[in-house]
Amino acid sequence: MDDLRIRAAGPDDLDAVLAFWKEAAEGTSISDDRAGIERLVARDPESLLLAELGGEPGGGVGGELVGTVIAGFDGWRCHLYRLAVHPDRRRRGIGSALLAAAEERFVQLGGRRGDAMVLDRNERGHHAWRAAGYAPEPQWSRWVKPLVG
Repeated sequence: MDDLRIRAAGPDDLDAVLAFWKEAAEGTSISDDRAGIERLVARDPESLLLAELGGEPGGGVGGELVGTVIAGFDGWRCHLYRLAVHPDRRRRGIGSALLAAAEERFVQLGGRRGDAMVLDRNERGHHAWRAAGYAPEPQWSRWVKPLVG
């Protein structure tokens, strides 16, 4: 896709990202709200990557939002979340382009391994992650506790 651009999201993109996730992402998280992604972008402005078709380079007039990935780096580990591609745009290299941009970011920051949060039931996602060179680690389980402030 010649007119595909990958760029970091800014504050003006957040409502569109939330609406996009409702259509294109699998599952939800406690932090999938305006306050959650505002904190993400404020703390790490380059972490939420958007794939757009068309629009102006450099984030001027935006194009059509067709994909997202969160590429978070805490200084130690590289975490990938919310890889989502619009259902009508899948299997065209958008997810691969987003992951390549995320991995490039991680390498520039000194990261050595990327890990991804992928729902067990998301078979389509499993295929995409495997095609990108990722594999599950069955010896690990995710443990969570919602924090109440």
